[in-house]
Amino acid sequence: MSAPHIVTLRERLIALITHDGPMTVAQYMGAALYDPMSGYYARRAMLGADGDFITAPEISQMFGELVGLWCAQCWLDLASPAPFHLVELGPGTGALICDIWRATAIAPGFHDAAQISLVEVSTPMRDRQATTIATATIAAAKMPAEMNPAAVMPAAMPATKMPVATWVSRLEEVAAGPALIIGNEFLDCLPVRQFVRTRDGWRERLVGVGADGALAFGLAPDVVVDDRVIPVALRQAPEGSVAEVAPALAVFVAQLAARLRTQGGRALFIDYGAATTVAGDSLQAVRAHTRVDPLEAPGGADLTAHVDFATLAALARSAGLDVAGPVAQGAWLKVLGIDVRAAALSRAQPQQAQTIARQHARLTQNDAMGALFQVICLSAPDLKTPAGFET
Repeated sequence: MSAPHIVTLRERLIALITHDGPMTVAQYMGAALYDPMSGYYARRAMLGADGDFITAPEISQMFGELVGLWCAQCWLDLASPAPFHLVELGPGTGALICDIWRATAIAPGFHDAAQISLVEVSTPMRDRQATTIATATIAAAKMPAEMNPAAVMPAAMPATKMPVATWVSRLEEVAAGPALIIGNEFLDCLPVRQFVRTRDGWRERLVGVGADGALAFGLAPDVVVDDRVIPVALRQAPEGSVAEVAPALAVFVAQLAARLRTQGGRALFIDYGAATTVAGDSLQAVRAHTRVDPLEAPGGADLTAHVDFATLAALARSAGLDVAGPVAQGAWLKVLGIDVRAAALSRAQPQQAQTIARQHARLTQNDAMGALFQVICLSAPDLKTPAGFET
């Protein structure tokens, strides 16, 4: 009698674990997100109000516009290189790059110099981004140098087509040259290993198969982890504490630093996590805007973990980059002028004033995204302090 045909990622993972033994949480996350046949980003990846989760660019145009103004100022700080690469890592629905492009129309020469590269591994998401860009419009406008650009940028602008974008699978595939690199909710998708402090020391949390035949979490039975694997700030954490480590983060920062140091530019990351290294199990799965069991249906929900911004900053400095931040998203947006921008949009669209106020609050208030999300900028050495990080 032939063996039954294994069709789901869950079944394949159970078969793999049964044969080879438990896997790390990072290995499980990698399979659930990036399996080429059944991973979340290969087959589902539903963003937006009608999808599994929503990100800041879908909440309000103000977010992307201010990131765009930040890019325009950084380009000027780099002495207006032409050409240069405008790169987005994990572009989501494509809304952010479109808002960035619309806002940067106020910087003369920016559009002529910019070459857009989108780093995306998901075929369904590339298709969605292409559709968004194909139907997007931008505007040509001039910015009086003495005025706040968040106030000057018109609420409604004449329509102009977005330029052609190039899709790549990795940052290393972007052609050589100075670059402004944006990653909004990109680093939270890097798989993490988890370690639990026991009375005997740190033990790794693994994904195995329980007595009922379902995927289940457990601890490595006999192997005590070398303390050097654990972030320094957590090595003396009390029993029961959970430490998370993203193995790919150091490799990514090294690659990013090699590019920025030799070719110039900056990288901006906006993501959720603490400014300092803290203990805790931050692994979460989200489907239809609701948290679900991370092991319930691998490939059927988005899996993320909080970003360790302190470790990110330390890795970047060790690699020779200048680091600004992290600072809370709400504070950063306010310094860039989101209050002024919200007021300008409300005056132009008074019937939408309440909606704009709700969007503003969601992006900036501490009980919403304002304190949960952090912003950090990694730069080639010896550039001026980037906008929004002056204090």
